[in-house]
Amino acid sequence: MIRIGTSGYSYDDWVGPYYPETLAKSERLGFYAREFDTTELNFSYYRQPNPWMLERIAAKVPPGFLFTIKAFRGLTHEREDNEGEFKAFVAALKPLLDQDKLGCILAQFPYSFHAKPENRDYLKLLRDRLGDLPAVVELRNRAWISPETFEYLQGNRLGFCCVDEPRLKGLLPPIVEVTAPVAYVRFHGRNAAKWWRHDEPWERYDYTYSQAELEEWVAKVQKLEDRAERTFLFANNHWQGQAVGTARQLKMLLEQ
Repeated sequence: MIRIGTSGYSYDDWVGPYYPETLAKSERLGFYAREFDTTELNFSYYRQPNPWMLERIAAKVPPGFLFTIKAFRGLTHEREDNEGEFKAFVAALKPLLDQDKLGCILAQFPYSFHAKPENRDYLKLLRDRLGDLPAVVELRNRAWISPETFEYLQGNRLGFCCVDEPRLKGLLPPIVEVTAPVAYVRFHGRNAAKWWRHDEPWERYDYTYSQAELEEWVAKVQKLEDRAERTFLFANNHWQGQAVGTARQLKMLLEQ
């Protein structure tokens, strides 16, 4: 089963390119859910979600819609004395679990999270504190790419987040691996000029994929589908709705 969507959905710069000018902000998710059956919730990285908030969000989409939710940064970037942050984050997911609308948790680690023994130990701690919840980790430093890493993730039932991003030294290459029942791909765009040097965070994700660039992923996605129980593809090149176009292109290519 392949689910295709965008990383986030409530962007003001999508008004015009995607959302009608007259659409209320509170109606954006319902509008989005007419076309897509999954999205990444990214606000949860910046602030802890709560059950009330997620219950209201879940009520705006039909049965069968799945959310993946980015782990709060207190779980991935501020890694000391954070047991309470894990408990609060897990407790907040109850409405999504009760309605069968949780796809998985995405734990995105920073580039500075290097492939060291203590960080491998932290991945195991992450798994222990998340219990049986499905989880995928996005490792941003190329040094993690090794058979040992994939074996370790598999042993701890953690999915590997595949990425398409600029081909820059130190970043992950566009490889695919399945280390858990959930496979995951994020399309960040290939804006190499703005990846490290930008005035605004959105500049990094200001990129329009060509059809040829996305065609490179067709066989790779089929490989993921063959090996995973569920595969998520998310377009994160979100500036001015470019992610919507990427998701539509991916749908079209995979249907062909």
